[in-house]
Amino acid sequence: MSNREPQKKQKLSTEPYKGVRDFYPEDQALLNYIIKTWRDATERFGYVEYNASILEPSDLYKSKGADNEEIINDQSYTFTDRGEREVTLRPEMTPTVARMVAGKRRELGYPLRWYSVPNCFRYERPQRGRLREFWQLNADIFGTRSPAADAEVIMLAYEIVRAFGGKPEDFEIRLGSRSYMDSIAAELGLDDATKNKMLELLDRRRKMSEADFVKALDDLGVPHGRVLSSEAPTDVAEVLAVLESLGVPNAKYDPSVVRGFAYYTGVVFEVFDTHPDNNRALFGGGRYDNLTQLFDDEPLPGIGFGMGDVTIRDFLEVRGLLPAYTPPTKVYIAAASTDVVTNVMQLGAELRAQGVAVAVDFGERKLGDQIKVAAKKSIPWLIVVGADEVASGTFGVKNLATGATEQKTRAELASFFLNL
Repeated sequence: MSNREPQKKQKLSTEPYKGVRDFYPEDQALLNYIIKTWRDATERFGYVEYNASILEPSDLYKSKGADNEEIINDQSYTFTDRGEREVTLRPEMTPTVARMVAGKRRELGYPLRWYSVPNCFRYERPQRGRLREFWQLNADIFGTRSPAADAEVIMLAYEIVRAFGGKPEDFEIRLGSRSYMDSIAAELGLDDATKNKMLELLDRRRKMSEADFVKALDDLGVPHGRVLSSEAPTDVAEVLAVLESLGVPNAKYDPSVVRGFAYYTGVVFEVFDTHPDNNRALFGGGRYDNLTQLFDDEPLPGIGFGMGDVTIRDFLEVRGLLPAYTPPTKVYIAAASTDVVTNVMQLGAELRAQGVAVAVDFGERKLGDQIKVAAKKSIPWLIVVGADEVASGTFGVKNLATGATEQKTRAELASFFLNL
């Protein structure tokens, strides 16, 4: 007989996959708040919601102009399914919406205003403001080249930040122009590789010293005075004029704003947090007039932006704008003994039928422990049901925050909670 002790079974970790989050009730409530704020603000501008599968054929992201090489080669979650098809968890939504619009372009009315709130995935190093999984508002207009459409999209972004409680001085909207930078590259005779390096330098300018930035431009043969002129190009100036007329006070031209995606063709913009503890780009977008050419021969102009939940949470946190957690449950009904559990459940059912969110206890623990559970869950109101309450039809309603108790008849309970 062996004297060896049986090996202990290795326990699984309770930690989530690196770079993603578990959403406990308080976390989910915050995400719900962010998404609801997005939806409410966006729908006020006349946008309607769409959605699509989280899986896409990998060719959608490999096609010319659909994305940049970093996302394709280094940041995508790509695998081969059981049918030997290469598929990708979407890293962003723009190629998907372009595919959908191209698929029914003859049936849709333009200008088309669509928005979505997809879950997206990118394999990148987790850091402040960046995770491998995130939720993102995407808002787009298709079917117009009007500068007013560019202005509307930027105005929407402005109003969303304001809806979260942000003041104009809390953020800055910086506009650039990809078409203008393309024209400079053409005038200088830059090939595509050199032009892309120039755009990459401009995109990284804030992370470089001025001396290093100028030297890098000189090495490419690009006069820094040419690309960093403070005078806004025509397309940006037109959009800024509309924004000014709409009362947006914090938009300006910034030649270093070019955005990283290859599909942008015109005005681009980024929204920056001005707080010293979170001084960074929050989100951005721009015009892309050729993306649907991936699917047919007729380009359809579009402009839009994506706003992630991670950076918005950081924006709210540094300003003390995170909402306090409020559970959806308004009242907890405790059972003084197991003999009244049926009565507790009946009372709970009556209140729910009248629109009150109620959780009930099953009387398996001491009354004091039941009350602690209600407090731990941040449920604001408590009713204790015992034999006396069942007999009298009158119940003590306790405010767990103040300790105050009011007596209410069974018939008065629902209206009491609904009128708080």
